[in-house]
Amino acid sequence: MTAAIGFLPWQQAQAQSWLATPERFAHAWLIHGLPGVGQVEFAMAGAASLLCESPVQGLACDHCQACRWVRAGNHPDLRRIRPDAVAAQEGAAIDETEASGHKKQPSKDIRIEQIRSLLPWFNMATHRGGWRVALLYPAESLNTIAANALLKILEEPPAHTVFLLVADMPDRLLPTLVSRCRRLPLATPGADQALAWLQDQGVDQPGARLAAAGGAPLAALRQARLQQPALPDCVDQFLRQAGTTEASAPLADVLLASEPAQWLDSFQRIWLDLSLAARGLPVRYYPDRADKIQAIAEAADPALLARTGQWLAKQRRLAHHPLNPKLLADHAAQRLLQAVLPRQ
Repeated sequence: MTAAIGFLPWQQAQAQSWLATPERFAHAWLIHGLPGVGQVEFAMAGAASLLCESPVQGLACDHCQACRWVRAGNHPDLRRIRPDAVAAQEGAAIDETEASGHKKQPSKDIRIEQIRSLLPWFNMATHRGGWRVALLYPAESLNTIAANALLKILEEPPAHTVFLLVADMPDRLLPTLVSRCRRLPLATPGADQALAWLQDQGVDQPGARLAAAGGAPLAALRQARLQQPALPDCVDQFLRQAGTTEASAPLADVLLASEPAQWLDSFQRIWLDLSLAARGLPVRYYPDRADKIQAIAEAADPALLARTGQWLAKQRRLAHHPLNPKLLADHAAQRLLQAVLPRQ
């Protein structure tokens, strides 16, 4: 994967303001925002701008040797630290062979070995006396040992080095690590700007996809490129069965076909829509099914809807470590459908 040089359209103004005074630049930044608004892209373009030898209004020129190196992924003063699983998704070559010769699963964590690998780099002179940039993403994937190792580095940061930590959920990071960083929250683009950008990318159903992604254009683009429906299969199946006494098995089967974190996220969204509809407010995520959602919400018990929403939030926190995915899918299907049975 080549590194991004330019900022996304909705990031331009914030980027110029952020990069306006590089001589007073903080040594560590925590870049965060709604998943899918372009945190990694912002950090990549920010690294390119810091390393650029001929910046234009503070932004990377895209023409100098430094920019060419960044784009090719081989700038000597830029290191990307991310889990092997993320690197593999980006097309990077990783070692997938264990000492025994068996194929291993790419790690989903940023490991302490990756943090330690930076230490010799810090002792090298920077290219032409400029910045050195370490980009870590997603920062939530730092395991505890790696996070503590990074904390020690940030307590006495190397000279001429900027750390860019990218996170969707900064509250999952060690508070002491967050305290060592300057926070940079990224704004969600306006609907008109996001829709125009998605249309430029050739996305079908941009409005429905953007709504389902909560206004996050990169999440909507990723969904379109993976040829996923704008309405997730699990939500579609739920809406088909909601308010009926049909067996929960069909919904459970659909849930089991995807990762718990994915379908739990989708159900938190539809549950917010149900809660809004129950109060007579417009739905947010699935406006194309607003009439159906409204009918379900009006017939259901508001207290049961609220309790089920709380249950979903609790399961969402445990989604990456389910003890038994099938048991969770079966139980969830029953509970979700029971929550929307018409009041007697």
